[in-house]
Amino acid sequence: MTDNFTIGEHDALLVVDIQNDFCPGGSLAVPRGDEIVPLINTLAGNFPHVVLTQDWHPRGHLSFASSHPGKQPFQTIEVAYGTQVLWPDHCVQGTTGAAFRDDLHIPHAELVLRKGYHREIDSYSAFYENDRKTATGLTGYLRERGFTRIFLAGLAFDFCVRYSADDAHREGFEAVVIEDACRSIDVDGSADATKDLFRSLGIRCLPAGVISKHIG
Repeated sequence: MTDNFTIGEHDALLVVDIQNDFCPGGSLAVPRGDEIVPLINTLAGNFPHVVLTQDWHPRGHLSFASSHPGKQPFQTIEVAYGTQVLWPDHCVQGTTGAAFRDDLHIPHAELVLRKGYHREIDSYSAFYENDRKTATGLTGYLRERGFTRIFLAGLAFDFCVRYSADDAHREGFEAVVIEDACRSIDVDGSADATKDLFRSLGIRCLPAGVISKHIG
């Protein structure tokens, strides 16, 4: 039996990277990524507090395959902080691909957090760059606002949502992933690996239908 969640003042919705480049037609399209936008709009209406993340890379970013002669997207390299997947150029600062989708409509969002702007470090998580040390400041923001439970939705389930949920849990927040409001890239079984990780940490993956609107 799945619990229902009534959203309160200590809950926040983290909407991850609903950007043109991550949707069909974009340079790093998550399959069917556009399908979740209407659901996220509806879901966000249940939350008085919403944070949006935006991937925001400079040109020539370390994570781009084009920055490494002879390398192709989805190959890996070793960098100072470990193994790095190489991606097509995506979400380059100021480009149409980096913009939020036009059909994303969450006018009451209180914070837009940009990540991935350090040229030499990739950033999946909304909380930390991929060196696992460089903080974005989101932890402090959420704590100072008094939030204790973080619901997550967006793109992609097995990368930026995964790392954000893991870090939210690690920082002491209760993390809940709204699974039908996410889509996966699924590189080498990464979607199943994400589900295994969440089970091991006790991070719940639930449908949007269990969320009840905050009243007050």
